[in-house]
Amino acid sequence: MTIGIFGRKIGMTHIFNENGSSIPVTLVKTENCQISQIKTVETDGYNAVQLAYNPVKASRLTKPIRGHLAKCSTQGFKSFGEFRIRDTSSYNFDSVKIGETFDASIFSIGQKVKVTGKSIGKGFAGNQKRHNFSRGPMTHGSKNHRLPGSIGAGSTPGRVYPGKKMAGQLGNAKTTTHSKVLHVSKEDQILILKGSLPGKENTMLRISTS
Repeated sequence: MTIGIFGRKIGMTHIFNENGSSIPVTLVKTENCQISQIKTVETDGYNAVQLAYNPVKASRLTKPIRGHLAKCSTQGFKSFGEFRIRDTSSYNFDSVKIGETFDASIFSIGQKVKVTGKSIGKGFAGNQKRHNFSRGPMTHGSKNHRLPGSIGAGSTPGRVYPGKKMAGQLGNAKTTTHSKVLHVSKEDQILILKGSLPGKENTMLRISTS
């Protein structure tokens, strides 16, 4: 029993439902994740299940990672992620064991999931693109087309307030979205999720059930 898994984004396409309507979907190739640590309130201060993913050759791992994996009899993973257990009454820690493997079969069609990943980086962007600001007039001699305009509040307080929306880095940030499982391929380890998901092709996604 687990509450999530990690997978790589393959890309987007569309499928048709029974009514013939086109539904945009995202294909995710799930990783074979293994439980590398079980954290409890008594030992770590909170309840969580740590999964190891992203398999590589053991020779490419650092000594600290190899030492951590040796404790759980798991080898060849370089990345780790946690799934916190906030409702312990609905989760049985006795049903999971260190070294147990999880794949796409843990999900079912129609199940709602929460997907977290890094969004596509779009570089330095202006106010119109970054914050959907409106532009200035384009005619009658106006020289303020896409300029930010005034950013201060006069002589009082005589400074710019923190958090002012201005031009800057757009994207390349941790993003979470909600989706629904439309199809599960146990043979190919592929999930078909409704709608768009964060990141571009080959982005690692964290898929949780809560």
